[in-house]
Amino acid sequence: MTVGIPPAYTIYPEMFTEYAMEKFGKKLAVLPTASQYGKDWTETLLPVWKKHGGQVVYQTEVDFNKETDFYSIVTNALNKDPDVLFVGGPSEPTALVMKQARQLGFKGGFMVMDQAKMEEMAKVLGGYELLNGMVGVKPVRKNNEPGTASYVNKYESTYNKLATSESAFNYQTLYAFVEAMKAAGTVEDARKIMDSMGEGIKNLPENKSVYPMGGITETGRLIWPPHVAVVEDGKVKVIEAERE
Repeated sequence: MTVGIPPAYTIYPEMFTEYAMEKFGKKLAVLPTASQYGKDWTETLLPVWKKHGGQVVYQTEVDFNKETDFYSIVTNALNKDPDVLFVGGPSEPTALVMKQARQLGFKGGFMVMDQAKMEEMAKVLGGYELLNGMVGVKPVRKNNEPGTASYVNKYESTYNKLATSESAFNYQTLYAFVEAMKAAGTVEDARKIMDSMGEGIKNLPENKSVYPMGGITETGRLIWPPHVAVVEDGKVKVIEAERE
């Protein structure tokens, strides 16, 4: 029994591109994490960017396991006069890349892959001001679901760290599994439980709904609407999207 819990990253490039290109321009510098996830993200994003008439003026990757000073990498990117930087990886070093860009005079926008969370980056940077112009994953606390506030409060008081989307998706999915087991009438027959996931999602208690959950695909991936936000004037602004 295998269920894909978090949203596929492929739902983001279109929304990210539309926002960044409209706000800042069509010249993109690419400098995400050197991990396989960073490579996959890049391979997915660049065709979308080019489809919308965008140009890639610089492309590299950052090995956050080795690099601690991003001056040279960011300088090389900015020398190509980009309008937008595509960055991403763990939240803290990604925030430092963005800070370095601002310190070097970059006035454009940022597209940030979903691995990096803006609420964690804001904590590193002492606020959202240096994140102005970014588009990325919406902070979980910006949801308006019945269970959002209680989940955030309980998680952060228990673990003494910020609640983010990954923990929230897994928390909510656990309760969907519980309801699927109830609907299936078994805790052991994986096939029956899987067949009952749709019913389990429908029966999810309201107070356990942190994100709007739209169902499950035939291949076992949970359906969530893209949860995207931008930072403007030092404040987080949610971008609404249609459900998958």
